[in-house]
Amino acid sequence: MERLTSLLEPFVIFDISLMIAIYLVAITAEAMSGALAAGRRNMDIFGVTVIAFVTALGGGTLRDVILGHYPIGWTQHPERIYIVITAGLVTTLIAPYLHHLKRIFLLLDALGLIAFSLIGCGVALEHDYPLIVVVMAGLLTGISGGIIRDILCNQVPVVFRRELYASVSLAVCGLFLLLRALQVNPDLNTAICFTGGLALRLLAIRHGWKLPTFSYQQRWD
Repeated sequence: MERLTSLLEPFVIFDISLMIAIYLVAITAEAMSGALAAGRRNMDIFGVTVIAFVTALGGGTLRDVILGHYPIGWTQHPERIYIVITAGLVTTLIAPYLHHLKRIFLLLDALGLIAFSLIGCGVALEHDYPLIVVVMAGLLTGISGGIIRDILCNQVPVVFRRELYASVSLAVCGLFLLLRALQVNPDLNTAICFTGGLALRLLAIRHGWKLPTFSYQQRWD
């Protein structure tokens, strides 16, 4: 338990047991979504492993580089690498027996989006960044892994082409900071934001809620 707790030392803004659960959900879900995306592109096992890794840990790595938060977490805690690689490889074994893979992919991606958004906020708050930076840190952590995954899989990233996605991350970050300002219990705050954000993302998928799109077809002479 002590070793597992050490994985999450930067996130002491939350109760550590709750943070462990959220962090494990996030990296496992995103690793599995990465593996499924690699499978749709008929990648070999190495490709699956790479996509699972960058999907699960890429967002946090980018956030830490931007915030100057060194050393990068997974370089100090190799257990994270084992978790995401195992999740990716296990996905290759169970995927043939799962139905509605698209729905499963979207659910896993939604879980990772919400969880990483909260984690990103926690990291930035621990280092006393301004609130706008906290929100952007949460957003970057939430969406960056999926963007890297989709680019490597030669797809337009989900964040740019489907239902409410980045806006869900922003809403979760904003709600988290609002409830924190109202001095809501940190565990309750996290639970409300996680549940509410997941519900919003799933409703957006179900009903096709989207932001207005910009289409410009005029020729440039």
